Amino acid sequence: MKNASATPDHRVGTLPSATGFVPALEGFRAVAAFAVLTTHVAFQTGSTTGSVVNRIWGRFDLSVTVFFALSGFLLWRAHALHARRGGPGTARSARVYLRSRLVRIMPAYLVLVAAVFLLLPQNARSSASTWTANLTLTQVFVPDSLVEGLTHAWSLSVEMAFYLVLPLLWWALAALRGRAARWRVPVIAAVGVLSLAWALVPWYELGLPERINDQILPPAFASWFAAGMILAELSAAPPGRLAALASRRHARWGWWAVVAVAFGVSTVPRWFTEGFVHPSGPEFAVRTALGAVVAFCLLAPVTLAPHGQRFPILGSAFVGTLGRWSYGVFLWHVLVLHFAFQIAFVPMFSGHMLEVWLVTAVISTVIAAASYSLVEEPSRRWLSPRRGPRGVPRPAPGSAPRGVPATDGQAAANPAQTSPATVAT
Repeated sequence: MKNASATPDHRVGTLPSATGFVPALEGFRAVAAFAVLTTHVAFQTGSTTGSVVNRIWGRFDLSVTVFFALSGFLLWRAHALHARRGGPGTARSARVYLRSRLVRIMPAYLVLVAAVFLLLPQNARSSASTWTANLTLTQVFVPDSLVEGLTHAWSLSVEMAFYLVLPLLWWALAALRGRAARWRVPVIAAVGVLSLAWALVPWYELGLPERINDQILPPAFASWFAAGMILAELSAAPPGRLAALASRRHARWGWWAVVAVAFGVSTVPRWFTEGFVHPSGPEFAVRTALGAVVAFCLLAPVTLAPHGQRFPILGSAFVGTLGRWSYGVFLWHVLVLHFAFQIAFVPMFSGHMLEVWLVTAVISTVIAAASYSLVEEPSRRWLSPRRGPRGVPRPAPGSAPRGVPATDGQAAANPAQTSPATVAT
């Protein structure tokens, strides 16, 4: 990219999150994974309505916005930087990118699908179309395909749709590069804002089958992905006013205060329905907008932080390890929760949230660690498109610190090798 004097603008891509590994983002992934686990436990124990605390547990489902925004950020930043530098075309091959996404997501997910259909008797008579929809992550498009133990995978289905569409977005904005790259943020923001109108369209009157939930179809969540994509653009751009707001160590608390306010508003029963229900179109649109605010303001202090700024808890080794296991926690916790009531000797919807939470969290974490070591990492080593001698992937330049696998999601040259970073209700 060149400035008005036709000289290279050396401020492009100078923020550490534009290219490097950011440990605090792994921390956010861990926190969000356990937040969604918490909201599911709260629902199954009857603890999402009736009091302020219960309504807070019930709205922890908003943490899915963090995962969608993380995907938007990590998968978009290479293209944002490429455009800011004036590079032609797109930053990487769509074929290599899509293969890396499938390698990262599908092996562990297919193990879960097999377990759910084999272990839960209520799934034994599922139709071939239900099996196919769940195996291919197309269940949000097929009526009656959300089965016991896999109801939460609707969000992974939405995320897969985003992965498939992303190369089209690269090409659509390829012309906005160099000096014209400053228009990329307004374009992405406009699409995100327009997507909020999705919930206001009478889709069923227009012919959408009633057994398909219009509020879990991918376009409904474009604003959440857009929040991360905008942060990717800002991290690649010359540092501006928003980056300046994140430059001071204690400024993060201002950003996170906005998160607290937006989250708190979503728990007010006068404005938003309690529990897991199908809200009206206007309510869904406003709640989705609040989710985009939560995601943007939660991640902004990290993605726009200058060199040297640290996040001791989010960036710690322990929380980072949980972040690497977070995909497994997301995948398995609903199935584990199905059996947690038997293990804790309590009936469903009878309270005892703490006991059920402990059982679910501990067992899910153990299974997630096993999944990471026995399924996710071996799959990456053997199926990754970037192969070295004897099938060992070549590390990307500047990808991750020593001892941290490149698949942790923040490889500078291969940002699509991130964990799916998605949890949902």
